[in-house]
This record gives sequence, structure tokens and C-alpha cells, in this order.
Amino acid sequence: MFFIEMFLYLGVFAAGVSGALIGIKKELDLFGVLFLGGATALGGGLVRDVMLGNLPPVGFLEPVYFLVSTGAGLLTWLFYHRIDRLQKVILVSDAIGLGVFTAVGASSAIRHGFDEPFIVISMGLITGIGGGVLRDVFVKEIPFVFRKEVYAIASIVGAAGYYFLAPLMPRPAAMYLCLAITFAIRIASIVFKIDFPVYKENKPSKP
Repeated sequence: MFFIEMFLYLGVFAAGVSGALIGIKKELDLFGVLFLGGATALGGGLVRDVMLGNLPPVGFLEPVYFLVSTGAGLLTWLFYHRIDRLQKVILVSDAIGLGVFTAVGASSAIRHGFDEPFIVISMGLITGIGGGVLRDVFVKEIPFVFRKEVYAIASIVGAAGYYFLAPLMPRPAAMYLCLAITFAIRIASIVFKIDFPVYKENKPSKP
């Protein structure tokens, strides 16, 4: 589980950076930037724990995750122009974060006695994308996961992989494979520019 924990910190950090970047671009003050980074990094896990009845949520019981997201927000605030240029690094880190959040969410469902496939996959998805959805809602944007990108689907497939693999192998191995599946799908969609279709209504031309 060592690497899962390290990847989890990386995911929290990357999510904190992505939230802080959006906050700065939306001209929020320092508190708003840090709050948005924290919501992005921890929001999915908080929603998952509330839905599973795991109270208080892990994000409150283990404040180290909050400290990591706050540190990410402060670094982004101080070195915004340098960090903003590292988009490829941020994308890869974000994909790792999506994978590990999905694995942790799916695993949490089973650990709390919910072994139905819909719940396991839903908890993996909510943990994976919940923070990003909250971030976009807070700044009045259409959530990123609803705009063409193959993001939520990567989380769904990864969580489904965990559900089917968990009974066949040790839990850490299933989590690593879930992470790998989610990460591979997300990165492949970026490299090969694979998007979900968007329905475009044909508007009548003006006379």
C-alpha cells in the first residue's frame, strides 16, 4: 500500500494545484484560491464518506491531506506563472490522481460492507471526479467532466475493474490495477485526442 499512499498524496497535490489555478484565473482572493484547491482535492472523498456513513470523513480525521492541498495552493499562488506552464506535468499528475482516487473510493465501498457493483463503481466515480465537479460549480462553470473529455468514463471503467478483480487477488493488487486502468484510459484519450461526441443542434440560418 506504500505506493498507493504516495500516489494519493500526489493526487491530492495535483488536484490542489488545478483548483488553485482556476481560482487565480477567476481572480479569487488567497482564501478563495486555497478553498477551491481544497475542495478539488478533498471534495470527492468527503461526499463519498458521507454517502457511505463513514463519519467523520477521512478528510477531517487525517488533516495531512488538507495540509498537502493547502501547500499546493500556496505554491501555486507564489509561483503561478511557472506552474501554469507545466500543463503536461499537471495532466499526468491529474491522471494519476484520478486513478488513485477511483481505486480508494471503490475500495472504501467494499471495506464498509457495500459489495454491490453499482455502489462500488459509483463510489469510485464520486471519489474520482467529485472534487472537480465541486470546483467548477463553485466558479459557475459547466463541470469539466461534462465537456467532451474522456474523464468520468476512465474512472467508471477503472472502478469496474476493481470490482471484478478484488475477489481474485489481494486488495492492494486490485487497487494498483484499478489505478493503472484508469490512468491508461485517461492518458490514451489525451494522446490520441479522443473525445465524447457533443450534440450540436442545427440552427436555421438567418435569412
